[in-house]
Amino acid sequence: MGSQGSIHLFSPLELRGQRFRNRIGVSPMCQYSAEEGRAADWHLVHLGARAAGGAGLVLVEATAVAPEGRISPHDLGLWEDGQIGPLARIAAFIASQGAVPGIQLAHAGRKAGVARPWDGGARLLPAEGGWVVEAPSPLPFHPGDPEPMALDGPALARVLDAFRAAARRAVTAGFRVVELHAAHGYLLHQFLSPLSNHRGDAFGGSLENRLRFPLQVVAALREAAPDRALFVRVSATDWKEGGWDLPQCVAFAKALKGVGVDLVDVSSGGLAPDASVKVAPGYQVPFAAAIRKEAGIPTAAVGLITGAGQAEAILAEGHADLVLLGREFLRDPHWPLRAARELGAEAPWPPPYLRAK
Repeated sequence: MGSQGSIHLFSPLELRGQRFRNRIGVSPMCQYSAEEGRAADWHLVHLGARAAGGAGLVLVEATAVAPEGRISPHDLGLWEDGQIGPLARIAAFIASQGAVPGIQLAHAGRKAGVARPWDGGARLLPAEGGWVVEAPSPLPFHPGDPEPMALDGPALARVLDAFRAAARRAVTAGFRVVELHAAHGYLLHQFLSPLSNHRGDAFGGSLENRLRFPLQVVAALREAAPDRALFVRVSATDWKEGGWDLPQCVAFAKALKGVGVDLVDVSSGGLAPDASVKVAPGYQVPFAAAIRKEAGIPTAAVGLITGAGQAEAILAEGHADLVLLGREFLRDPHWPLRAARELGAEAPWPPPYLRAK
């Protein structure tokens, strides 16, 4: 049995004055269960259960900053003030259970406007509830999809304003962490990768140019939420020749640190449907370790992290500062309580559940 102080998974973490009771976070996972972008009872119960289950951080799923930025018509949104109230209720409940409430802000770009996964996930035509999608360049995600509309100068300004306004709403709703989604082939990742960004202006071509718009969005979020912990989720590689890769991502992470980002949440893939991904337990951890070491910024590790010992080793070996679990939290909302027991640590149980401890 270890002591609390020697167990990294249950040691507190502080970022920009925000204290996390442990280093276990709930990864943002789309529930495709919103109506007109508004959170429902499902979201309250789903996210609240993981907060009561002992997580240190609970991140709300990719929340669209504009209607056309939704992955599906059933995604959460923060593009209007009417969407604040239901999310504020969720943030307050998460905080009441001792977890830190966070939210991921997103725009899906050319991957927007598709059916829910359990409805097949295909591109929706306007008659089916879909819409015209937008992207850095008129390059569809799937070869058979319609071409997206390339974002011009005024459209870029509109997207930037949408991110800024959504961040302000997130602050109003009571979220203590704001995460920017720049991974998984969504809009900001589309700007970063040479596979999806064929622009000839100041936002395309060189690495410096491809970083420009994502960094403008980060700066807007930092301005809108000056006292909140700011995370950015990245894909460390496209897993495809000629695409975005780890050296470019390290350069991006260094730039993120320079504009006030507190932690880089390191995932991979999602940009190219024909990518060859080498999936294995903890397969993305080396990316988090490299970015943490080479960019000198705290990182979160994510991806096929399922065991308490595995999560503890990631932290103990200095590969990351935080572990985020996705599917494992879907299987077990009380994963942190079980992990604490396995590792010989103490984790606070909700008082109504103490009789089962």
